[in-house]
Amino acid sequence: MSLNSSNNLTIALDVMGGDKGPLITIPAAILAINKQPNLHLILCGDSSVIQQALSEQGISAESIKNHSQLSIFHTSQVVTMDEKPAYAMRAKKDSSMRKALDLVHEGKAQACVSAGNTGALFSMAHFVLKTLPGVERPALISSLPSRDNDKHVFMLDLGANVFCESHVLYQFGVMGSVLAEQVDNIENPRIALLNMGEEAIKGSDHIKLAALELSENKAINYIGFIEGSDIFSNKADVIVCDGFVGNVALKTCEGVARLVYHKSKAIFTQNVVARILSFLLKPSFKKLFKTMNPDQYNGASLIGLRGIVVKSHGNANSTAFYAAILEAKKEVERQVPEKIKVMLEQGLTHQ
Repeated sequence: MSLNSSNNLTIALDVMGGDKGPLITIPAAILAINKQPNLHLILCGDSSVIQQALSEQGISAESIKNHSQLSIFHTSQVVTMDEKPAYAMRAKKDSSMRKALDLVHEGKAQACVSAGNTGALFSMAHFVLKTLPGVERPALISSLPSRDNDKHVFMLDLGANVFCESHVLYQFGVMGSVLAEQVDNIENPRIALLNMGEEAIKGSDHIKLAALELSENKAINYIGFIEGSDIFSNKADVIVCDGFVGNVALKTCEGVARLVYHKSKAIFTQNVVARILSFLLKPSFKKLFKTMNPDQYNGASLIGLRGIVVKSHGNANSTAFYAAILEAKKEVERQVPEKIKVMLEQGLTHQ
Protein backbone atom coordinates (compact mmCIF):
# COMPACT_ATOMS: atom_id res chain seq x y z
CA MET A 1 0.00 0.00 0.00
CA SER A 2 1.06 3.60 -0.46
CA LEU A 3 2.91 5.26 2.37
CA ASN A 4 1.75 8.72 1.36
CA SER A 5 -0.73 10.50 3.56
CA SER A 6 -2.62 13.75 3.48
CA ASN A 7 -1.49 14.33 7.04
CA ASN A 8 1.49 16.60 7.42
CA LEU A 9 3.49 14.61 9.97
CA THR A 10 4.58 10.98 9.54
CA ILE A 11 6.42 8.80 12.05
CA ALA A 12 7.70 5.25 11.45
CA LEU A 13 7.29 2.86 14.39
CA ASP A 14 9.40 -0.22 15.04
CA VAL A 15 6.34 -2.18 16.12
CA MET A 16 8.20 -5.41 16.87
CA GLY A 17 10.90 -3.90 19.13
CA GLY A 18 10.97 -4.00 22.91
CA ASP A 19 10.19 -6.64 25.50
CA LYS A 20 6.52 -7.02 24.48
CA GLY A 21 6.47 -5.63 20.93
CA PRO A 22 2.96 -5.21 19.40
CA LEU A 23 1.24 -5.81 22.75
CA ILE A 24 2.55 -2.37 23.76
CA THR A 25 3.32 -0.53 20.53
CA ILE A 26 -0.04 -1.06 18.80
CA PRO A 27 -2.20 0.27 21.68
CA ALA A 28 0.20 3.22 21.92
CA ALA A 29 -0.17 3.86 18.19
CA ILE A 30 -3.98 3.81 18.46
CA LEU A 31 -3.82 6.21 21.41
CA ALA A 32 -1.54 8.51 19.39
CA ILE A 33 -3.77 8.78 16.33
CA ASN A 34 -6.86 9.25 18.48
CA LYS A 35 -5.25 12.19 20.28
CA GLN A 36 -3.19 13.61 17.40
CA PRO A 37 -5.37 14.11 14.30
CA ASN A 38 -2.50 15.42 12.16
CA LEU A 39 -0.35 12.34 12.80
CA HIS A 40 0.26 9.48 10.36
CA LEU A 41 2.02 6.34 11.66
CA ILE A 42 3.78 3.71 9.55
CA LEU A 43 3.72 0.42 11.45
CA CYS A 44 6.87 -1.53 10.56
CA GLY A 45 6.86 -5.26 11.29
CA ASP A 46 5.23 -8.58 10.51
CA SER A 47 1.98 -7.60 8.79
CA SER A 48 0.04 -10.62 10.04
CA VAL A 49 1.05 -9.92 13.65
CA ILE A 50 0.26 -6.22 13.25
CA GLN A 51 -3.16 -6.89 11.71
CA GLN A 52 -4.01 -9.30 14.50
CA ALA A 53 -3.02 -6.70 17.12
CA LEU A 54 -5.02 -4.03 15.30
CA SER A 55 -8.09 -6.26 15.12
CA GLU A 56 -7.91 -6.65 18.90
CA GLN A 57 -8.08 -2.84 19.06
CA GLY A 58 -11.15 -2.77 16.82
CA ILE A 59 -9.43 -1.98 13.50
CA SER A 60 -10.13 -4.59 10.82
CA ALA A 61 -7.78 -5.69 8.05
CA GLU A 62 -10.09 -4.09 5.49
CA SER A 63 -10.29 -0.73 7.21
CA ILE A 64 -6.50 -0.46 7.58
CA LYS A 65 -6.14 -0.45 3.79
CA ASN A 66 -7.82 2.93 3.55
CA HIS A 67 -6.98 4.29 6.98
CA SER A 68 -5.99 7.96 6.88
CA GLN A 69 -3.62 7.76 9.84
CA LEU A 70 -2.19 4.23 9.76
CA SER A 71 -0.31 2.15 7.20
CA ILE A 72 1.61 -1.12 7.47
CA PHE A 73 5.12 -1.72 6.15
CA HIS A 74 5.76 -5.48 6.19
CA THR A 75 9.15 -6.73 7.37
CA SER A 76 10.32 -10.30 7.75
CA GLN A 77 12.81 -9.92 10.61
CA VAL A 78 13.01 -8.71 14.20
CA VAL A 79 16.05 -7.45 16.11
CA THR A 80 15.92 -9.19 19.47
CA MET A 81 16.90 -7.46 22.70
CA ASP A 82 19.97 -9.65 23.25
CA GLU A 83 21.47 -9.56 19.74
CA LYS A 84 24.87 -7.98 19.22
CA PRO A 85 24.72 -4.72 17.24
CA ALA A 86 27.25 -5.94 14.65
CA TYR A 87 25.18 -9.05 13.92
CA ALA A 88 21.95 -7.03 13.71
CA MET A 89 23.61 -4.61 11.29
CA ARG A 90 24.82 -7.43 9.06
CA ALA A 91 22.00 -9.96 9.22
CA LYS A 92 18.82 -7.97 10.01
CA LYS A 93 18.48 -5.66 7.01
CA ASP A 94 14.77 -6.48 6.66
CA SER A 95 14.00 -5.98 10.34
CA SER A 96 11.30 -3.64 11.61
CA MET A 97 13.98 -1.49 13.21
CA ARG A 98 16.09 -1.14 10.07
CA LYS A 99 13.13 -0.43 7.78
CA ALA A 100 11.76 2.24 10.12
CA LEU A 101 15.13 3.99 9.88
CA ASP A 102 15.25 3.48 6.11
CA LEU A 103 11.89 5.24 5.79
CA VAL A 104 13.33 8.27 7.58
CA HIS A 105 16.40 8.22 5.34
CA GLU A 106 14.21 7.99 2.22
CA GLY A 107 12.06 10.93 3.34
CA LYS A 108 8.92 8.80 3.68
CA ALA A 109 8.83 9.41 7.43
CA GLN A 110 10.04 12.36 9.46
CA ALA A 111 11.01 10.37 12.56
CA CYS A 112 11.46 6.84 13.90
CA VAL A 113 10.45 5.48 17.31
CA SER A 114 11.71 2.16 18.64
CA ALA A 115 11.74 0.32 21.97
CA GLY A 116 14.21 -2.22 20.63
CA ASN A 117 17.83 -3.13 21.30
CA THR A 118 19.63 0.14 22.16
CA GLY A 119 23.01 -0.88 20.78
CA ALA A 120 21.52 -2.08 17.51
CA LEU A 121 19.38 1.04 17.14
CA PHE A 122 22.38 3.28 17.75
CA SER A 123 24.55 1.41 15.24
CA MET A 124 21.83 1.22 12.57
CA ALA A 125 20.78 4.84 12.98
CA HIS A 126 24.40 6.00 12.77
CA PHE A 127 24.94 3.92 9.61
CA VAL A 128 21.66 4.75 7.86
CA LEU A 129 21.13 8.40 8.76
CA LYS A 130 24.72 9.56 9.38
CA THR A 131 25.65 12.40 11.72
CA LEU A 132 25.20 16.09 11.08
CA PRO A 133 28.24 18.04 9.83
CA GLY A 134 30.44 18.88 12.79
CA VAL A 135 29.07 16.05 14.96
CA GLU A 136 31.42 13.16 15.64
CA ARG A 137 29.07 10.95 17.68
CA PRO A 138 25.32 11.04 18.28
CA ALA A 139 24.19 10.87 21.89
CA LEU A 140 21.20 9.63 23.85
CA ILE A 141 19.43 12.51 25.58
CA SER A 142 16.33 12.43 27.74
CA SER A 143 14.47 14.65 30.19
CA LEU A 144 14.38 13.89 33.92
CA PRO A 145 12.22 15.32 36.70
CA SER A 146 13.36 18.45 38.50
CA ARG A 147 12.82 19.84 41.99
CA ASP A 148 10.47 22.42 40.45
CA ASN A 149 7.36 20.54 39.33
CA ASP A 150 6.86 22.60 36.17
CA LYS A 151 10.41 22.00 34.94
CA HIS A 152 12.74 19.15 34.08
CA VAL A 153 16.38 18.69 33.15
CA PHE A 154 17.90 17.17 30.01
CA MET A 155 20.82 14.77 30.40
CA LEU A 156 23.22 13.33 27.81
CA ASP A 157 24.83 10.94 27.02
CA LEU A 158 22.79 8.15 28.62
CA GLY A 159 24.62 5.16 27.20
CA ALA A 160 25.35 5.50 23.50
CA ASN A 161 29.05 6.37 23.97
CA VAL A 162 30.89 4.71 26.85
CA PHE A 163 33.80 7.17 26.78
CA CYS A 164 33.96 10.61 25.16
CA GLU A 165 36.86 12.90 24.39
CA SER A 166 36.56 16.54 25.41
CA HIS A 167 35.52 17.78 21.97
CA VAL A 168 32.70 15.20 21.86
CA LEU A 169 31.44 16.41 25.24
CA TYR A 170 31.62 19.92 23.84
CA GLN A 171 29.43 18.89 20.89
CA PHE A 172 26.99 17.28 23.33
CA GLY A 173 26.73 20.63 25.12
CA VAL A 174 25.91 22.43 21.86
CA MET A 175 23.31 19.83 20.85
CA GLY A 176 21.73 19.69 24.29
CA SER A 177 21.44 23.47 24.34
CA VAL A 178 19.55 23.45 21.03
CA LEU A 179 17.20 20.65 22.12
CA ALA A 180 16.35 22.32 25.43
CA GLU A 181 15.68 25.62 23.71
CA GLN A 182 13.59 24.19 20.87
CA VAL A 183 11.64 21.44 22.67
CA ASP A 184 11.12 23.15 26.03
CA ASN A 185 11.30 26.80 24.95
CA ILE A 186 14.08 27.46 27.47
CA GLU A 187 15.77 30.74 26.66
CA ASN A 188 19.57 30.55 27.00
CA PRO A 189 19.53 27.10 28.72
CA ARG A 190 22.08 26.50 31.48
CA ILE A 191 24.65 23.86 30.49
CA ALA A 192 26.67 21.94 33.11
CA LEU A 193 29.21 19.11 33.09
CA LEU A 194 28.57 16.23 35.49
CA ASN A 195 31.68 15.83 37.63
CA MET A 196 32.91 14.51 40.98
CA GLY A 197 32.88 18.02 42.42
CA GLU A 198 32.07 21.61 41.55
CA GLU A 199 35.63 22.89 41.98
CA ALA A 200 37.63 23.63 38.82
CA ILE A 201 40.48 21.36 39.98
CA LYS A 202 38.22 18.28 40.22
CA GLY A 203 37.81 15.64 37.52
CA SER A 204 39.79 14.04 34.72
CA ASP A 205 41.80 15.94 32.12
CA HIS A 206 39.21 15.47 29.38
CA ILE A 207 36.44 16.83 31.64
CA LYS A 208 38.55 19.90 32.44
CA LEU A 209 39.32 20.46 28.76
CA ALA A 210 35.64 20.12 27.84
CA ALA A 211 34.86 22.74 30.49
CA LEU A 212 37.39 25.09 28.92
CA GLU A 213 35.95 24.59 25.42
CA LEU A 214 32.39 25.18 26.59
CA SER A 215 33.34 28.27 28.57
CA GLU A 216 35.05 29.79 25.51
CA ASN A 217 31.85 29.56 23.46
CA LYS A 218 29.93 32.70 24.42
CA ALA A 219 26.83 31.52 22.57
CA ILE A 220 26.44 28.74 25.17
CA ASN A 221 25.37 29.44 28.75
CA TYR A 222 27.93 27.16 30.40
CA ILE A 223 27.65 27.35 34.20
CA GLY A 224 30.39 24.91 35.26
CA PHE A 225 30.50 21.53 37.00
CA ILE A 226 27.58 19.88 38.76
CA GLU A 227 27.60 16.89 41.14
CA GLY A 228 25.35 13.85 41.00
CA SER A 229 23.45 15.00 44.07
CA ASP A 230 22.32 18.11 42.17
CA ILE A 231 20.98 16.43 39.03
CA PHE A 232 17.40 17.19 40.09
CA SER A 233 18.11 20.50 41.87
CA ASN A 234 17.22 22.78 38.94
CA LYS A 235 20.73 24.21 38.92
CA ALA A 236 21.08 23.33 35.23
CA ASP A 237 18.81 22.78 32.24
CA VAL A 238 21.21 20.42 30.43
CA ILE A 239 23.73 18.08 32.09
CA VAL A 240 26.54 16.67 29.94
CA CYS A 241 28.54 13.50 30.61
CA ASP A 242 29.82 10.42 28.80
CA GLY A 243 27.56 7.42 28.26
CA PHE A 244 29.04 5.26 31.00
CA VAL A 245 28.56 7.87 33.72
CA GLY A 246 25.16 8.93 32.37
CA ASN A 247 23.75 5.41 32.20
CA VAL A 248 24.95 4.51 35.69
CA ALA A 249 23.55 7.77 37.09
CA LEU A 250 20.20 7.24 35.35
CA LYS A 251 19.80 3.64 36.51
CA THR A 252 20.81 4.61 40.05
CA CYS A 253 18.20 7.37 40.12
CA GLU A 254 15.52 4.99 38.85
CA GLY A 255 16.48 2.48 41.54
CA VAL A 256 16.31 5.08 44.31
CA ALA A 257 12.89 6.23 43.09
CA ARG A 258 11.57 2.65 43.26
CA LEU A 259 13.13 2.21 46.71
CA VAL A 260 11.43 5.35 48.06
CA TYR A 261 8.10 4.24 46.60
CA HIS A 262 8.26 0.75 48.15
CA LYS A 263 9.54 2.05 51.51
CA SER A 264 6.71 4.57 51.63
CA LYS A 265 4.13 1.85 50.98
CA ALA A 266 5.63 -0.29 53.73
CA ILE A 267 5.62 2.53 56.28
CA PHE A 268 1.99 3.45 55.63
CA THR A 269 0.74 -0.12 56.14
CA GLN A 270 2.49 -0.85 59.45
CA ASN A 271 -0.47 -0.15 61.77
CA VAL A 272 -3.92 1.43 61.99
CA VAL A 273 -2.61 4.96 62.59
CA ALA A 274 -0.28 4.66 59.59
CA ARG A 275 -3.16 3.43 57.42
CA ILE A 276 -5.30 6.42 58.48
CA LEU A 277 -2.45 8.80 57.65
CA SER A 278 -1.98 7.01 54.35
CA PHE A 279 -5.65 7.55 53.50
CA LEU A 280 -5.45 11.25 54.36
CA LEU A 281 -2.20 11.81 52.47
CA LYS A 282 -3.03 9.63 49.48
CA PRO A 283 -4.02 12.53 47.15
CA SER A 284 -0.76 14.36 47.90
CA PHE A 285 1.39 11.28 47.44
CA LYS A 286 -0.45 10.37 44.25
CA LYS A 287 0.33 13.82 42.87
CA LEU A 288 3.96 13.52 43.97
CA PHE A 289 4.57 10.13 42.40
CA LYS A 290 2.79 11.23 39.24
CA THR A 291 5.44 13.93 38.73
CA MET A 292 8.13 11.29 39.25
CA ASN A 293 6.50 8.63 37.06
CA PRO A 294 9.16 7.51 34.55
CA ASP A 295 6.49 6.84 31.90
CA GLN A 296 6.07 10.55 31.19
CA TYR A 297 9.83 10.92 30.71
CA ASN A 298 10.08 7.96 28.34
CA GLY A 299 11.73 8.71 25.04
CA ALA A 300 15.46 9.28 24.78
CA SER A 301 16.45 10.98 21.54
CA LEU A 302 19.46 9.96 19.46
CA ILE A 303 20.54 13.53 18.91
CA GLY A 304 23.13 14.60 16.34
CA LEU A 305 21.81 12.53 13.43
CA ARG A 306 20.46 13.78 10.08
CA GLY A 307 17.05 12.51 11.13
CA ILE A 308 14.96 12.14 14.29
CA VAL A 309 15.20 8.86 16.22
CA VAL A 310 13.56 8.36 19.61
CA LYS A 311 14.39 5.37 21.81
CA SER A 312 11.69 4.14 24.17
CA HIS A 313 12.45 1.95 27.19
CA GLY A 314 12.43 -1.72 26.23
CA ASN A 315 10.00 -2.53 29.05
CA ALA A 316 7.82 0.53 28.48
CA ASN A 317 4.06 0.20 28.72
CA SER A 318 1.70 1.64 26.11
CA THR A 319 1.42 4.99 27.92
CA ALA A 320 5.20 5.34 28.01
CA PHE A 321 5.58 4.38 24.34
CA TYR A 322 2.92 6.96 23.50
CA ALA A 323 5.06 9.54 25.32
CA ALA A 324 7.99 8.56 23.07
CA ILE A 325 5.81 9.10 19.98
CA LEU A 326 4.87 12.55 21.29
CA GLU A 327 8.54 13.36 21.83
CA ALA A 328 9.31 12.46 18.21
CA LYS A 329 6.36 14.55 17.01
CA LYS A 330 7.54 17.55 18.99
CA GLU A 331 11.08 17.30 17.60
CA VAL A 332 9.71 17.09 14.06
CA GLU A 333 7.54 20.15 14.60
CA ARG A 334 10.44 22.13 16.09
CA GLN A 335 12.87 20.92 13.37
CA VAL A 336 15.53 19.98 15.93
CA PRO A 337 18.15 18.48 13.54
CA GLU A 338 17.90 21.52 11.27
CA LYS A 339 18.36 23.89 14.23
CA ILE A 340 21.43 21.96 15.43
CA LYS A 341 22.87 22.03 11.91
CA VAL A 342 22.41 25.80 11.69
CA MET A 343 24.04 26.34 15.07
CA LEU A 344 27.01 24.20 14.11
CA GLU A 345 27.36 25.95 10.75
CA GLN A 346 27.53 29.28 12.53
CA GLY A 347 30.92 28.26 13.85
CA LEU A 348 29.97 26.80 17.20
CA THR A 349 31.80 23.52 16.66
CA HIS A 350 35.17 22.80 18.19
CA GLN A 351 37.93 24.22 16.03
